[in-house]
Amino acid sequence: MAYVVQKYGGSSVASADHIKRVARRVAARRIAGDDVVVVVSAMGDTTDELYSLAEQMTSKPHPRELDVLLSTGETITSTLLSMALHEIGVDAVSLSGAQAGIRTTAVFGRARISGIQTDRMEAELAQGRVVIVAGFQGVSEALDVTTFGRGGSDTTAVALAAALKADTCEIYTDVAGIYTADPRICPEARPLRDIGYEEMLELATTGARVMHARAVEVGELYDVAIRVASSFDENAPGTLIHRETMMEQGNKVRGIAHQDHTAKVTVRGVPDRPGIAALLFEPLADASVSVDTIVQNASVEKLTDMTFTVAPSDLTEALRVVEAVKAELGAAEVVSEPDLGTVSVVGTGMASAPGFAARMFKTLHETGINIDMISTSDIRITCVIASAQVSDAVRALHNAFELDRED
Repeated sequence: MAYVVQKYGGSSVASADHIKRVARRVAARRIAGDDVVVVVSAMGDTTDELYSLAEQMTSKPHPRELDVLLSTGETITSTLLSMALHEIGVDAVSLSGAQAGIRTTAVFGRARISGIQTDRMEAELAQGRVVIVAGFQGVSEALDVTTFGRGGSDTTAVALAAALKADTCEIYTDVAGIYTADPRICPEARPLRDIGYEEMLELATTGARVMHARAVEVGELYDVAIRVASSFDENAPGTLIHRETMMEQGNKVRGIAHQDHTAKVTVRGVPDRPGIAALLFEPLADASVSVDTIVQNASVEKLTDMTFTVAPSDLTEALRVVEAVKAELGAAEVVSEPDLGTVSVVGTGMASAPGFAARMFKTLHETGINIDMISTSDIRITCVIASAQVSDAVRALHNAFELDRED
């Protein structure tokens, strides 16, 4: 008998009718003979609504209490799905993250999984039940409820698949798989048959929202094959994320990712001396400000400019931190730009073939798009551009790299 872990996102369980549809799909898999563990997200916009309720109570919700509150969204979905399965004659049990044995670090709002005790799940499966686990959550050593941050249910599903040594992990969402670009802004985008972990991780970290980056990291670490497919179209094959992909891809670029909004901070006139970067970025890390692209200009008369990007939500805190260390840095001034975005081309084949950066830069130039900053990895090129031009950039690059063509 095969273990299967399925995860259904918020859009897939957005209403009672949606949950009943998911129940029928899960029941069919159970009747076919598989042992099924289902991970669920909160219904529709429930998490946003819970955030809103918290903000009506206080402008600064206590992190512990906020995690307890937010975890209830997934708990509601899991219990409703269990009821729906019972109604159609399939035995099922709903479990919170704690009941499922998910142990985490004690970091509220962005906890990481430290281990999973599978005894309870395996015992329930042995009784012939479908096990439904509330995603996005676990419990610390002090038995406090913790959550994993946005998209955390993906991480729950892949981690459970790894712990249970499941045959497959299936992520069901409202799209037909991993697309070559966001189909909402690029109609020519198409779903990929498969993609490697490294490429998927780069796409996820540079803006592709279908998969949570931490889930991909866990999948690669434990070699869990992940299939991303539509919960609304059972005939669509979806996209397989796995270690092995075609040895020689016809198109070296696999996808275009983007972020509509990012912010830039520039610290000007910084003395060019050892330790200056640590003096700037250590306080940012201590303040939990995540820094993305970093560029340091060439030194002129032993002075340099240091520029970095952050999420728009972190800009105010980043500026506060930098202003606090400005005098110690010996910087002339601190300036910021909030209305930026990013566009990235991703593909493992780019590392062994020339000309991709040139084609990207030429395409953006011909589209009338100015490049503010550039960062690269072995399989990715990212350009920081004006936020208002991101959609145009995605469409132009998708066309330039002929991603509408099948490999």
